[in-house]
Amino acid sequence: HDVRPGLDPRFAVPETASPDAVLLRRTMAEIEPISDKVTSYFYALLFVQHPELRSLFPAAMDAQRDRLFKAVLTAARLVDDNDILTEFLSRLGRGHRKYGTQPEHYPAVGECLIGALTRYAVNTWSDEAEAAWVRAYTQFSQIMIDAAAEDELIAPAWWHAEVVGHELRTPDIAVVTVRPDQPYPFLAGQYASVETPWWPRVWRHYSFASAPRPDGLLSFHVKAVPAGWVSSALVHRARPGDVIRLGPPAGSMTVDHSSDSGLLCLGGGTGIAPIKALVEDVADYGRHRTVEVFYGARSDHDLYDIDTMMRLARKHSWLAVRPVVSDGTTNGLSGQLPDAVRQYGPWNAFDAYLSGPPGMIRSGVDALMGIGIPSHRIRHDSIEELAAAAE
Repeated sequence: HDVRPGLDPRFAVPETASPDAVLLRRTMAEIEPISDKVTSYFYALLFVQHPELRSLFPAAMDAQRDRLFKAVLTAARLVDDNDILTEFLSRLGRGHRKYGTQPEHYPAVGECLIGALTRYAVNTWSDEAEAAWVRAYTQFSQIMIDAAAEDELIAPAWWHAEVVGHELRTPDIAVVTVRPDQPYPFLAGQYASVETPWWPRVWRHYSFASAPRPDGLLSFHVKAVPAGWVSSALVHRARPGDVIRLGPPAGSMTVDHSSDSGLLCLGGGTGIAPIKALVEDVADYGRHRTVEVFYGARSDHDLYDIDTMMRLARKHSWLAVRPVVSDGTTNGLSGQLPDAVRQYGPWNAFDAYLSGPPGMIRSGVDALMGIGIPSHRIRHDSIEELAAAAE
């Protein structure tokens, strides 16, 4: 089971791996370089053999294509780590309810997955490998089906939410406020997947821009990105009266109210939205802790929510807000967000929260670990989910 030179380290086989894990990883190492072909063939099989499933997927498959395949590879990598595997797949199973996925759909997907692997994993495929994949996929789908069934008892598959407020803050950033059709339970710092009426079955993640409110309204900060179907629709087309759909809340970037640690918050661009929610959450909870917010943007003009943040800072003595601008002149700090954070501190007694584009999160985590904050005290949303949200 030695790792061959040049083999993708993600598929390296640990010494303690079970026989099935060894077989799964060998297959994955072989197909990963040609995953585009494997994925295309998998969907071709699925839609030819099971045309009734086509309607569960978006009309344009580009963003969706890799996602399902990556989820299978992630699960296969976790096959020996039962707790993490169950948590990952349970979340996926609950999330798939919004697509209309039913238990009877899983065998069709499994059969086409095996078909695609049989065709492309020519060097590592064998009766043993096929049996390992069948066992693994059966386990994966059962965890997802069970999680969906449990969730069905306590929550809808999605919520309808009417747009009640739409405020354009810059030419491409809108604050969108919606009223869900039934109570929507979430925590400050979490996000929801959102589908608009203009692009059925295309879902994107957006963080809540406030802590839970007594009136039940929810707000999102949305930046229209080039070729971003959902973001452009929400910024440029959505109007009060339109109805969008929300998936269940997700994300673990939430405040631990049992701790007295200070909060160090880095928000880049519309990533300031969940940071604002965290600040409100601390204020609502009433046990005041030091909260230091660094709000990054390209220019002063892009600090679209600075007035709100400064108003909060004036109201709460425990809150400091520092704008950081990377290009052009500013009244705040100049430079990149991680560099600005390094100038202050020390931060070793703080819990850190990061929200913003994937590149900012990566450089921010590196900087924070470099100045002594241990990784278990650094919270942010999954980089993969953020990348998907930017489409």
